[in-house]
Amino acid sequence: MLTQDHLRGVMVPIVTPFDRSGNVDFDSFKKLIARLVSKGIHGLIVNGTTGESPVIESRELEDLILTARQAIPATLGVPLIVGTGSNNTSATVKRTAQAKSLGADAALVVTPYYNRPSQQGIIQHFQALAEAELPVILYDIPYRTGVQLELETIKAIMRMDHVIGLKESTGNLKRLAALARCMTKPVLCGEDELFFASLCCGAAGGILASANLDSDQFVQVYEQYQTDNINESRRIFDQLLPLIQFLFSEPNPAPLKWLLAQRGHIRSDRLRLPMTAISSAASKKGTRLIQGHAGT
Repeated sequence: MLTQDHLRGVMVPIVTPFDRSGNVDFDSFKKLIARLVSKGIHGLIVNGTTGESPVIESRELEDLILTARQAIPATLGVPLIVGTGSNNTSATVKRTAQAKSLGADAALVVTPYYNRPSQQGIIQHFQALAEAELPVILYDIPYRTGVQLELETIKAIMRMDHVIGLKESTGNLKRLAALARCMTKPVLCGEDELFFASLCCGAAGGILASANLDSDQFVQVYEQYQTDNINESRRIFDQLLPLIQFLFSEPNPAPLKWLLAQRGHIRSDRLRLPMTAISSAASKKGTRLIQGHAGT
């Protein structure tokens, strides 16, 4: 089980590769995991938004968790975190319990979306997750969920024993800094472009889709910062900015899958509807990025 003391560093929400027929490509998935853990990442997230969680079937999710659990060498101690959130509390509890039974070390649970519950409803949603007996990371991303969490709501959720940290994706550095100051549990950056700035504001690390690529450099940003080599940390991060900006130039994970395929890390950049492949304009930008930077 993952604890708040070990919730830190660079955690990667892995893509879910599909073959050209639209089926999960488990061979590519295992190769992605092997490459990521070899780069020194501090955690792996399966079934996040980057993994196209809305279109992953229940049986596929089970197989993805089992495959990831088997693919992560036990000696490395890289925690396996599974995205289990939904806007149905009962379903979220069941999926979180299932993730535990399949070997997950923690669950990443987004604020209930679309039905716009009250702040008290959100608190009770996270209270109910204690039943699953798996550590939970609260995921606050209001531009996707349509619900803005009040600071007192976050504090109430973070006081729960089974909640070990927060993925903060509001893009508000002032808010992140305030949360990092007032809470003992770790706050993680969920906005890739703000990763270095978030470390400066007290973040314990980040859950970063961009770190599917150039993973070792993202790890170096974190490790250099932790050893007080602030200027070096910033220098490395500045080198990563063009990659980050390209990966979010169109809806995630389309540019990411395209670039992973271009670099030979997955066999196809196939997505499932309603997500579609990147535009020709974006692919031209990506080609220029490849020509100017040979990353891994």
